[in-house]
Amino acid sequence: MGGQASLSIFTQLFSLLTGSGTAGFFARVFGGGMAHDYAVAIWETVYITVSGTAIAYLFGIPVGVILYGTSKGSLFPNRPVNSVLGFVVNIFRSVPFIILLVLTQPVAKAVVGTKLGNAAFIVYLSIAAIPFVSRMVESSLREVDAGVIEAAQSMGTGNFGLIAKVLIPEAKPSLLTGAAIAFTTILGYTPMTYLVAGGGLGNLAIRYGIYRFDATIMYISSFLLIIVVQIFQESFNLAAVKTDRRRRK
Repeated sequence: MGGQASLSIFTQLFSLLTGSGTAGFFARVFGGGMAHDYAVAIWETVYITVSGTAIAYLFGIPVGVILYGTSKGSLFPNRPVNSVLGFVVNIFRSVPFIILLVLTQPVAKAVVGTKLGNAAFIVYLSIAAIPFVSRMVESSLREVDAGVIEAAQSMGTGNFGLIAKVLIPEAKPSLLTGAAIAFTTILGYTPMTYLVAGGGLGNLAIRYGIYRFDATIMYISSFLLIIVVQIFQESFNLAAVKTDRRRRK
């Protein structure tokens, strides 16, 4: 039934877009202030996702470096630190986002002064994304050729220099590919902004599609969300290719 309903909606949309009712269709969908609502929703979606991703990487990169560096046979092995930090990261990764959102409301209140709105949602999003990003960073660092690390160590490069000048630059293509995955994953959480009176395309789709039974606006909001995802996905992928030394060779 759900598939037939969706097909019917798309059939109606297609007929409206290609038939005589095109002008009326656009007037209904983009008129009455809806064009402004779409523009604001796109901006809010990009703002929330970029902010959440940036904060997640700001904290996730150091955590990922520590996880990598303290692992067995790595730069500065430390089993207790690696075990405790890994356990904490795994705990946060296993908690569903909607539950984490409820549990971390006091944190949002302390950081931004409120539990509601886009600013608070960015806090929730960042807390949920940091463990995910940390593991992706750790995985990217493990992909660096051991020969490159050994060569740098043989020249007397210390751990900090090794991380800053060798590991992270060498892992940059993998880190950028991971950033594309992280951005898309984080963007997938943005529709839940409606739970805390936030905004964005996901919230617009839910508000009109579920609460006002306007499937047309819901599908258009979803389509715009897909476009945003594709733009950022391709941008990160292009950056990853441009920085991959192996491809340039």
